[in-house]
Amino acid sequence: MSEVIIYKAKDGHVEINVNLSENSVWLTQKQLSDLFDKNVRTISEHINNIFEENELEENAVVRNFRITAPDGKTYDTKHYNLDVIISVGYRVRSKQGTAFRQWATSVLNQHLVQGYTTHEKRLSERGFKELQHTVELLQKTLVANELVNDIGIETIQLIMSYAKTWHLLLAYDEDNLVLPEIGKPPLTYLDYHDAVKSIAALKNDLSEKKEATALFGNERDHCFQGILGNIEQTFGGEPLYKTAEERAANLLYFIIKDHPFSDGNKRIGCFIFLLYAKKQNICIKLNDNGLVALALLIAESNPSQKELMVRLIVNLLVD
Repeated sequence: MSEVIIYKAKDGHVEINVNLSENSVWLTQKQLSDLFDKNVRTISEHINNIFEENELEENAVVRNFRITAPDGKTYDTKHYNLDVIISVGYRVRSKQGTAFRQWATSVLNQHLVQGYTTHEKRLSERGFKELQHTVELLQKTLVANELVNDIGIETIQLIMSYAKTWHLLLAYDEDNLVLPEIGKPPLTYLDYHDAVKSIAALKNDLSEKKEATALFGNERDHCFQGILGNIEQTFGGEPLYKTAEERAANLLYFIIKDHPFSDGNKRIGCFIFLLYAKKQNICIKLNDNGLVALALLIAESNPSQKELMVRLIVNLLVD
């Protein structure tokens, strides 16, 4: 959809109804003639030369818009965008053209900023899903109209692939992470004795690779058993952690931060986290490096950030 705005020169000698559409301004050859104080034939010659010299691609800068003629009838008339206006202006070297370009640029900037502000408010109200849909639409539009090169396409695809990442990082930075409303109900619990046997198997495997000492996996004062009990605890007859994702997140946090083992707490924490997620049919989308980074982030975090860390983990688990 287009709109018409009025350009008026400072000296008042030039007044033009300008078509504003597709994030550009559009003028007819007659309007260009009035703007640059040149006859239509001269303007037409300049435009033809611009296209013949491949300075601009005609299909990209020319549009037909319906206008009403003095006789009251409407006609489809060729309009030329700001790129053409600038190119013609440089060829005729008109002060009026320079003034118009400055005005057009400021109008476009205002148009884009206002549009962004409006959409930003809607996005903040409707949340991340609408942001994702908007980016997807932007991707399709830009690619379909060949408005980006190969590098630009790759950039858009990268943004799309990690759209959730940018959202989580912003929420994390602003301490606005909240627990997702959706989540899986726990399917089962992690038996303490089964978990201890699994940790022993992990220790044997790492020991063979000379990646674990004799202290690895030695439980301190039944601390690990207490952690497993904590994630299953109830309050007033209701589970304290209602979803499997919350329990998995707290399990990882407690093992890393509470040091229930003499050695290997970060590795065991990640291992038990993966084991528990498997039992609950939770898909872990973190790769090895991502899981390492998450474990180190938890280890270095301030205890006062415990809830923030848990909310971060849960958001990574929930689609």
